Amino acid sequence: MRAMVLERPGEQLKLVQRPDPVPAPGQVRVRVEACGVCRTDLHVVDGELPDPKLPIIPGHEIVGRVDLVGGGVDQLAVGMRVGIPWLGQTCGRCRYCRAGRENLCDHPLFTGYTRDGGYATHTVADARFVFRLPEGSDAVASAPLLCAGLIGWRSLRMAGDGKNIGLFGFGAAAHIIAQVARWQGREVFAFTREGDTAAQTFARKLGARWAGSSDDKPPDELD
Repeated sequence: MRAMVLERPGEQLKLVQRPDPVPAPGQVRVRVEACGVCRTDLHVVDGELPDPKLPIIPGHEIVGRVDLVGGGVDQLAVGMRVGIPWLGQTCGRCRYCRAGRENLCDHPLFTGYTRDGGYATHTVADARFVFRLPEGSDAVASAPLLCAGLIGWRSLRMAGDGKNIGLFGFGAAAHIIAQVARWQGREVFAFTREGDTAAQTFARKLGARWAGSSDDKPPDELD
């Protein structure tokens, strides 16, 4: 397979040829169709996150198709359209995993950070942390949903039935969830860095009722 590899933090990625990976029991191999660029990937490349696996193939907003299945995997099959997110594996034993809060696992693995990610023609993933995706979905459009979309959707769900929703920082997650919130009939209030008129204009274009600085007071109370 071909892969873009980070050998040392702060260096450019290198295009290398590697043997095709073989999935272990409980894993699947995915032929990558698209992989988004998340700000966290840039943190990894720039050495701003501690203790990455090096050399590492970055990338964790992955869309592709299963092309090889390891032993013991029955929920996924060759040919299925799937997505692979940031959280790549958890221990299943710590108090967070036992409480159903595996996103806080004490001993996790992260795609593109502590296990190889999607800047490659193929990648291997723990089948338990792979999502089925609709067959008709566009790979490039779907890739950001595997991180920015997940973050925004989880936050929106935690906000309950609030009508007036404040989004602080109008980046990848916010611009996706703003559209979802408007579709649900909610009012969106977008907060950006002071003077970031481009982001404020973008927020209003996507349906935000109001956009301003994070130091500003919105015209209505948020829920």
